[in-house]
Amino acid sequence: MSQPTAVGDAAPATMRAVVVTRPGDLDALEIKDVPVPALRPGWVRIKVKAFGVNESEVTTRKGESDPEVTYPRVPGIEGVGVIDQAPEDSGLRPGQQVATMMGGMGRSFDGSYAQYVTVPVTQVIPFETSLPWDVVGALPEMFQTAYGSLTTGLDLKAGQTLLIRGGTSTVGLSAATIAKDLGVTVISTTRQADRADELRAMGIDHPIVDDGKIAEKVRDLAPKGVDAALELVGCTVLPDTFGCVRAHGTVCFTGALAGQWTIPDFTPFMIPGGVRLTAYAGEASDLPAEVFQHQLQAIAEGRLKAPVAKVYHGLEQVRSAQAGVEAGTSPGKHVVLLDD
Repeated sequence: MSQPTAVGDAAPATMRAVVVTRPGDLDALEIKDVPVPALRPGWVRIKVKAFGVNESEVTTRKGESDPEVTYPRVPGIEGVGVIDQAPEDSGLRPGQQVATMMGGMGRSFDGSYAQYVTVPVTQVIPFETSLPWDVVGALPEMFQTAYGSLTTGLDLKAGQTLLIRGGTSTVGLSAATIAKDLGVTVISTTRQADRADELRAMGIDHPIVDDGKIAEKVRDLAPKGVDAALELVGCTVLPDTFGCVRAHGTVCFTGALAGQWTIPDFTPFMIPGGVRLTAYAGEASDLPAEVFQHQLQAIAEGRLKAPVAKVYHGLEQVRSAQAGVEAGTSPGKHVVLLDD
């Protein structure tokens, strides 16, 4: 068995982390001194530099997650930082920039709301960039979900037309930037008319105000229907989304921002003839390192935009960050930066 190697000075015995001892309101997010997690076989330890704050972590804090989540728990389903320790045969070196996400992180084992986190080698994505940590920290989960939805879910190609339903969500904004970089025409929705300009500023071709029935509006822009539709709002509007898609086009169900994950009395005949329905719920391994590196380079060159709503400094501001996520008034990712 290979032995771990350390970077620079040995890690301290204890670290600061945000811990949810039992579900509750924002006060349930407590900063505590806890032991630095020990390295286990096949895992790496990361010194956390930044992490995005997500709806699922709000759900964990409230106690509304599935039974996978146990307490006490350090939340955080994603993070970026540098390798602190890694097995010699992992291909990872101390000090290397890495991202990690998903795979039970912050749910079945402690996550990124901490100075250090340990994760399996298989969910580590190495990269090299001079972008600020707060920018990189916004990307892993939303870019992985967006990229996986557009590729695995939709097999999107240059020259096609894409509908994003739930366009002001972090995944919706990320999907739009990736699709535009690919050479796709993007139609994207918002429930608030005053946010249409925000979508245009992100490079979206056709913002649409979503009142629950948009098929006619979409068909005005794409008379035969769009080639692909990314469904992020959920089952409440899925039948209407079907009506936006051409025969042999595809709908990918990735999210349920409206909170409804099932359709009562569903029958396959609800799907228009020839329209394909897929779903996406992937892991870190679905975002290849070379793809993430390409996205970072595209951001550095100004071809992609990183939708960041607000940056918070230090674990002391995690409560404010989760409050910002719950308020939902600012498009983009809420990011916590851990200053050295």
